[in-house]
Amino acid sequence: MRRKRVLPLAALLLCTPALAGTAPAAASQQAAAPGPLRILLTNDDGYNAPGIRAAFQRLSAAGHDVTIVAPLTNQSGTGTKMLSGTTIAVKHLEPKVWAVDGTPGDSVAFGLSEVFEGRAPDLVVSGTNFGPNVAGLATHSGTVGGAVAALESGVPAIAVSTGGFAAPDPVATVNAMDPTVNFVVKLIDRLQSRAKSGPLLPKGVGLNINHPVVGADGKGTASGASMTFQDPQAPLVPDFADSGDGTWKVSVKFAPQPAAKGGDVEAVSADKIAISPMAADWNTGPGDFAKTSALLAGLRP
Repeated sequence: MRRKRVLPLAALLLCTPALAGTAPAAASQQAAAPGPLRILLTNDDGYNAPGIRAAFQRLSAAGHDVTIVAPLTNQSGTGTKMLSGTTIAVKHLEPKVWAVDGTPGDSVAFGLSEVFEGRAPDLVVSGTNFGPNVAGLATHSGTVGGAVAALESGVPAIAVSTGGFAAPDPVATVNAMDPTVNFVVKLIDRLQSRAKSGPLLPKGVGLNINHPVVGADGKGTASGASMTFQDPQAPLVPDFADSGDGTWKVSVKFAPQPAAKGGDVEAVSADKIAISPMAADWNTGPGDFAKTSALLAGLRP
């Protein structure tokens, strides 16, 4: 995500101790509900994962009407994949819980079409994910993919992840999910108060939130929150080894690069919450379009 697109959003915010320079204000296609929100909650770790259950409990306790529509099984790394089959199995396991045997995108598509048929939710929250979704990790994230599916349908969306830039410690990460979802409640309160009767987020814009794991036990408090952009690096490097029989052994190396200043990796590495605006259409800014057009000027078939 480009830095120039962060600044106008950041200018809409109030710097209070609770959110310390975070959260954009107003809009998408629909007006924000004046009271508790109707929220579609999804993820990529599965409908019964600790992160989504923590989010369900905390958002419900805050007074919101929350419905889980999430994958039946772990779908980490599925990105924006959706609607790749002609049938899909769905289980209505509890009054407010739907488990979809597909990707996060499939889950959101089913939720918007069937569970929320006739009246779209006010917000889609995807997460909280186990582990970070920063830099190139976000590009392939099912958690982010679920939010993108909502944005494509004109519904405001927030992707939420818990974890540092390195491999997560399982126990500490689960512990850190509580402060993560507490922050999400504060963020939603901020969006509602700034939106008033207008849209919850700017049209076509979602948020990718990454909450660090602070302290050895994960129960520490983040040192702040920053508006960021997606660091351009790709920290996971594939490695292929020829087995000599027509198959190749595949492994992935974690090879992080220096963090980009103002990016999500820098923020999370400093124990800050990274909030990166994102769009579903992958468009670059007008400056990049102009530069690329100049490079191709005069090209003919």
